[in-house]
Amino acid sequence: MRPSYDRTQEDLGNIVELGHVNVQVPDQHSATLFYITGLGLTRDPYLMTGVTNMWVNVGRSQFHLPRGPAQVVAGRIGLVLPDLEAALHRLAAIRDDLADSRFGFREGDGFIDVTCPWGNQIRLHAPDMRFGRIVLGMPYVEINVPRGVDDGIIAFYREILNGPAEHFEDRESPGVRVLLAPDQYLIFRETDRPIPPYDGAHIQITLVNFSEPHRRLLERGLITEESDQHQYRFENVIDPRSGQVLVRFQHEVRSMCHPLFGRPLVNRNPAQTNTQFVPGYENLPWAMP
Repeated sequence: MRPSYDRTQEDLGNIVELGHVNVQVPDQHSATLFYITGLGLTRDPYLMTGVTNMWVNVGRSQFHLPRGPAQVVAGRIGLVLPDLEAALHRLAAIRDDLADSRFGFREGDGFIDVTCPWGNQIRLHAPDMRFGRIVLGMPYVEINVPRGVDDGIIAFYREILNGPAEHFEDRESPGVRVLLAPDQYLIFRETDRPIPPYDGAHIQITLVNFSEPHRRLLERGLITEESDQHQYRFENVIDPRSGQVLVRFQHEVRSMCHPLFGRPLVNRNPAQTNTQFVPGYENLPWAMP
């Protein structure tokens, strides 16, 4: 008897990469303490190695941290780390150095909620079947939205970007989930709380069919930057039927021909120290075998 498979589970749609989350930071010193020392992530050793920008690797994705007035994602960024107990020790070790900032953390039921020095909310998870094979990575970015916009958001990603989008519910509030890459999602979470004005933070995604979504966005006047041959940007997520702006959150859109697409990222093992060094364990794989 032949085995039976659900082939639809392999469908990705037109969006194939969550490349990075970009938030400005006023202080590279505090950013290094938080992202590298505290979270245990890895500064990219090859690109943006100066003091005006810092690229930080987390599995297959990155944080981009250019210097400037602080930007805060109106929602939450989810990370998977291989060892939450070790993360707690690292975060405790930087508490005094970041005492004059908004930095803080608390343990939840199977996760750690962390606030960066400028107010970005990050939830740390241990590897779990919910996140597929990821043991180090960025499985989701959440954006808070008012109630009643979910159908329009789904229509936008399906009709404009050709991306899989669906309603979903979990232990928190309902929302919309957009598949960006295997086991990585953009989540729009409904809330009754006031949503702060948009301040310019953005995500970067990669499309297979690059030109057709560009044409649809251009027809609606939504393109905000024609970056280069391989990239453009838009900011407003609209209801395709009414034209109503539902969410403001910039998307940096790249093609698969972009020179940086699929670039292997270095991820260090933060448990390695000069006093407890074990040869051959410097690198940390982002996924389970």
